[in-house]
Amino acid sequence: MTARLASGLWVQAYMMRCQIEGISVYVEARGDGTAGAVVVKLCTLDGNACAYERRYDILRDTRSWEVLVEGPEPEVDATLGRARARDPDMWIIAVEDRAGRHMLDAPGLEG
Repeated sequence: MTARLASGLWVQAYMMRCQIEGISVYVEARGDGTAGAVVVKLCTLDGNACAYERRYDILRDTRSWEVLVEGPEPEVDATLGRARARDPDMWIIAVEDRAGRHMLDAPGLEG
């Protein structure tokens, strides 16, 4: 089984990596520092957004980032609001980048 990094540590590393690349990133909702799920919301500054969540494939023992919801930003926000109401330990990390960079495929962050 793959070791899992504490959510708060992963969020710090992710935010630092985005900042190094000149990508605007901030915590929209703080979750549980140890085991909270992390959702990354990418805003392309054209009124649209895409939210990614990390999913676990038990058969392959791998994690990957998959689209949770995408579309107009207010609709994405509404979906994330409902998800957060069900899971108050969930982190929501907002990334703003016109080019659509989210760094989730970068080494060390991809899964």
